[in-house]
Amino acid sequence: MFILLLICLGCSAQSAPPDTVQKIERQVRFYYTIPPEVKVAVGPLRSSDFPNYNALTITFDNGKKKDYEFLLSKDGNTLVRLTRMDLNKDPYVEIMNKIDVSGRPIRGNKNAKVTVVNYDDFECPFCSRMHQTLFPELLKEYGDRVQFIYKDYPLTEIHPWATRAAVNATCLADQNGEAYWDFADYIHGNQGEVNKEKQKDAQFSALDKITMIEAQKHNLDLAKLQSCIKAQDEKSVRASMREGDELGVSATPTLFINGEKIDGAVPPDQLRDVLDRALKQAGVAAPAHSAPVPAPSTTK
Repeated sequence: MFILLLICLGCSAQSAPPDTVQKIERQVRFYYTIPPEVKVAVGPLRSSDFPNYNALTITFDNGKKKDYEFLLSKDGNTLVRLTRMDLNKDPYVEIMNKIDVSGRPIRGNKNAKVTVVNYDDFECPFCSRMHQTLFPELLKEYGDRVQFIYKDYPLTEIHPWATRAAVNATCLADQNGEAYWDFADYIHGNQGEVNKEKQKDAQFSALDKITMIEAQKHNLDLAKLQSCIKAQDEKSVRASMREGDELGVSATPTLFINGEKIDGAVPPDQLRDVLDRALKQAGVAAPAHSAPVPAPSTTK
């Protein structure tokens, strides 16, 4: 029994010496700029898969606890942040699996191996800039190699008519995908037409008028559309916003190209780099790109 007791004691987790725990906390607070109100707790040492290192968990507590895994050298002189990556899982594929694109209008080839999902805000000027880059420039350039899908992420605190535009666009999409895209093209190219109205009700009326004009172009069921506009059911828009939150979206535009995240209205060449890489990984040849036009010389 005495021998069994010794064995059990030897297998149990052990705490690091108090002076080492203090050193760890000081280093972690400094390196990660931890605010003073956040508590830092150093867990017991455990055996690890790495020779000459023990594993330990450090918990940050600001009312909500978060655990992070570290390695501590057995001589107590080196702390290593442990990030284990499972190469059997593709993080980009997992991201795309979290995005619900069912029922969303598609531009491009619906069977393309590369998908661009854009979390968009119809009132956002940077979204307008991104939209002009995607359409028609990149759509024309990449042809049937890529499909483009928009999700809603209206920044309601600073864009008062963005949600209304998203709901109206969804009403159009319920009947005709091309009507949705024509609406998106028009709004992103003519935000000033709505912004010139100073009252919210007038802005809503302007949006509704634009929506009805697009519907007439595509011979939609106007009575059904008017009923949808009047109802202003935000359910799908709110679901898209929650989905964006879970994916780390916090501003617009935010794109996911086969899962790779791009924040902001980045230059076209940066988008091409990501698109070409995604195509290559999918076994699809990237299109030929025209050489950029050199800037005119300023020397005499």
